[in-house]
Amino acid sequence: MFTDSHCHLADAAFTGCLPQILHQARQAGIHRFIVPAAEAADWPAVYALSEASPDILGALGIHPWFAEQADSDYIEKLSRQLQRQPEMWVGEIGLDYHRSRSEKDRAKQRDVLSQQLAIARQLNRPVILHNLRASNDLLALLKQHGIRRGIVHAFSGSLEEAEAFIQQGLLIGIGSLLLNPTAKKARRAAAELPLSSLVLETDSPFMLANGINTPANLREIAAITAELRGISLSDLAQQTEKNIDSLLSV
Repeated sequence: MFTDSHCHLADAAFTGCLPQILHQARQAGIHRFIVPAAEAADWPAVYALSEASPDILGALGIHPWFAEQADSDYIEKLSRQLQRQPEMWVGEIGLDYHRSRSEKDRAKQRDVLSQQLAIARQLNRPVILHNLRASNDLLALLKQHGIRRGIVHAFSGSLEEAEAFIQQGLLIGIGSLLLNPTAKKARRAAAELPLSSLVLETDSPFMLANGINTPANLREIAAITAELRGISLSDLAQQTEKNIDSLLSV
C-alpha cells in the first residue's frame, strides 16, 4: 500500500470522473492521497475532499505561479483557514525561478513564501514545497523560519541539492519523472538518496506529455524505484509509508 504524496485531485481535469479515478488508484494499492491547493480559489474544493474521505489529506497555500494574487488579505485568510482546520498542511508553496525571470517577480515569490512559512512555523504544520532553479534561496528561507517538516516535491535536481534539503529535515518527492527513461537526475535520486528520506508522488493530473496523469500511476513509479534500488515493493512501501507517517506526528 502506498501514499500519493502529491496529487491535485481538486483540479478541473478530474471534474465528473474523480470517483472512478480514486477507485482505480485504490485498486492499484494507493490507499492515501495528499492533495495540495495552488491558489485561494482551490481551497474550498481541497477542504471538501479532505472532509469527504478519511484517506485524503489536504494542504492549503499559494503556489509561486500565483504569488501576484497573494496580497495581505489572502495571507490573513490562509492563516484563519489553517487555524480552523488543524489537520491541513501548508502547500503547495515555494519558488519557481524557471517561470519567473525578473528579480521583481522573484522577490514577490520570496515574500509570499516567507509569509506562508511563518504561518507553517507558527501552527507547526508540514509544508509541501515547489522548487525550480531556486534551491539556494529556498533553503535560506527554510532555515530562516526554522522549517524542518515537509516535502520537496517532484524533485529534479542534483544529489547535492537533495542532501541539503534532507539535512534541513525535509523529505524528497520522487514522482512521474521516473516514467521518462531519459530523466537521469530523477532516476539517480530515486536510486541513491537515503530511503528514509523518500516519498512517492504523481503530481497528477500533470507531468504526462500525452494524457492525464492519475494516482494509479504511482504503482509504476514505485516499481521503477524499487527496481532502481534493488529492493522489493513491500520494503519500499513499508519505508515510504513510515516517512509520510513521520510528518503526521507532532
